[in-house]
Amino acid sequence: MTEQQPQTDPLEQWTPSGIDVSVPSIARVYDAVLGGKDNFASDRAAAAELLAAVPDAQRTALINRQVLSRGVRFMAEQGIDQFIDLGSGLPSAENTHQVAQRHNPDAAVVYVDIDPIVLAHGRAILADSPRTRVVTADATEPERVLALPEVRELIDFDRPVGLLMVAIVHHLEDAQDPAGIVKTYLDALPSGSYLFLTHFFANGSREAEDIERVLHGAHNTGRFRSREEIEGFFAGLDVVEPGIGYLPLWRPEGPVEDPLPMSQQLLLGGIGKKP
Repeated sequence: MTEQQPQTDPLEQWTPSGIDVSVPSIARVYDAVLGGKDNFASDRAAAAELLAAVPDAQRTALINRQVLSRGVRFMAEQGIDQFIDLGSGLPSAENTHQVAQRHNPDAAVVYVDIDPIVLAHGRAILADSPRTRVVTADATEPERVLALPEVRELIDFDRPVGLLMVAIVHHLEDAQDPAGIVKTYLDALPSGSYLFLTHFFANGSREAEDIERVLHGAHNTGRFRSREEIEGFFAGLDVVEPGIGYLPLWRPEGPVEDPLPMSQQLLLGGIGKKP
């Protein structure tokens, strides 16, 4: 028998300096839940705790990822050819730029994430995509994000923009004024722009309570909100059909389970158009 070699973290050869990998990252935990390889031991431990609390959490994450593709395709079909993806996370299958540029090869996409590893990994993957940028920035600072040269280089704010806030706003506490942050971004966009937002839903279930508990334990963040609170992020927008609802029911491409299992009732989302 050959001696088994100790397992090493797949990122250790290219981890940007200055990152404390003993602290789990939201982007990397999400990657671990989805079965990706761009994560560290701390991220895998947090993902394992989440899966132990809610065994079907991976399915929940996959549903959120699938609705991203449908939402981007919808906006592209409405003529949107430039997108800002906030809290984009690590690249995986069917990213925003892949969906948008399949519809329009000239579509511009800017990914924004606070985790520097997203930048390091994203730049390598997107080296041959001149109409795509990845930047490290805090999405809770909209004025700074919107002023970034990489954003201004690709995004023309005189034309409609698709703004993605997919599974990011629920990581903001009330004290951070998430509604104000969303509004600041929307105020900077012209008429005809779209907001695509998904958010953990406080549906009163044990699964929702367990996920919220794990998120607070691993990240000291994570806020499930009521339907009224989530709908409030779309204030002033014309919400497109089928409205704000469970993600599997948002323009599904195939059969949907009826009734929906609880793991598919943990997020609400939708798209609104700025009049």
